[in-house]
Amino acid sequence: MAKKLLDQLSDTLRSMHYSYRTEEAYIDWVRRFILFHQKRHPVGMGAEEIQAFIAHLASDRNVAASTQNQALSAVLFLYREVLHQEIDTLIVTSAKRPERLPTVLTREEVIRILSELPGIHKIMAQLLYGSGLRLMECVRLRIKDLDFNYKTVTVRDGKGEKDRITPMPDSLIDPLQRQLERVRLLHDEDLLAGFGQVYLPHALELKYPSAATELGWQYLFPAPKCAPDPRTPGTMRRHHLDPSGLQKSVKDAARKAEIRKRVTCHTFRHSFATHLLQNGYDIRTVQELLGHKDVRTTMIYTHVLNCGGLAVKSPLDN
Repeated sequence: MAKKLLDQLSDTLRSMHYSYRTEEAYIDWVRRFILFHQKRHPVGMGAEEIQAFIAHLASDRNVAASTQNQALSAVLFLYREVLHQEIDTLIVTSAKRPERLPTVLTREEVIRILSELPGIHKIMAQLLYGSGLRLMECVRLRIKDLDFNYKTVTVRDGKGEKDRITPMPDSLIDPLQRQLERVRLLHDEDLLAGFGQVYLPHALELKYPSAATELGWQYLFPAPKCAPDPRTPGTMRRHHLDPSGLQKSVKDAARKAEIRKRVTCHTFRHSFATHLLQNGYDIRTVQELLGHKDVRTTMIYTHVLNCGGLAVKSPLDN
């Protein structure tokens, strides 16, 4: 019996090593696309129907440009990788994202927010700022990604499926070593209870079948409880912390610190880049540390440096 279309989509995403979050998002968008067209099969549709769906999201649902583009990517993936049909991209256009300058904190504001963060969330936020990590790069860190001798953090499968190395702050060495010891004790308890397996990408799981129970592959910031693995029913694993917890803590800490700017986890990464440039590091170095493919993406932070009192003196002051 032929598999259902969404099951085929799921299998294809997994075979191409897409994350589970991406898998969930793409399946949801394809489902919405089919329902929008009264459950017509995508084989009988094409570029015009895709464009109508994206236009509906923009005009009727008023979704952000980034969300429209994710929906478009999901539907195009279905046609390209599952149905093996080429779509005329001249007809289907992506939404133009507004060009906005990032919100950047001062060093004093960073300190105020960090001082309001509790326990493990403080260490995670310190990594976001001190190493320039994205939110999911932080929560997906594994024990083996820390090198205390070279004082580096290795980011695996970052945006664009690229690895990169970024500095480990000296001030975080002791807290991270204590966190590593907590993970070791927790992992020993899991092994004694008959668990102790962590999620591994499919290829690695096949190549190194025992790696899933090794300490080095365990998440640096593990979830408080083991849970069933949605990709392998019947298998209990300890996943990483839910990123929403850190997001909420950062917002609460910014409010308590009386920061009037809009602060998110990504604001720490923006501040990391800007403060490095302020300290005299060249744009190419910052580009490498951030993992940007194009230096033009990194150049946005030079625009921040040139704003207001940081560079230009107002004529009123003359």
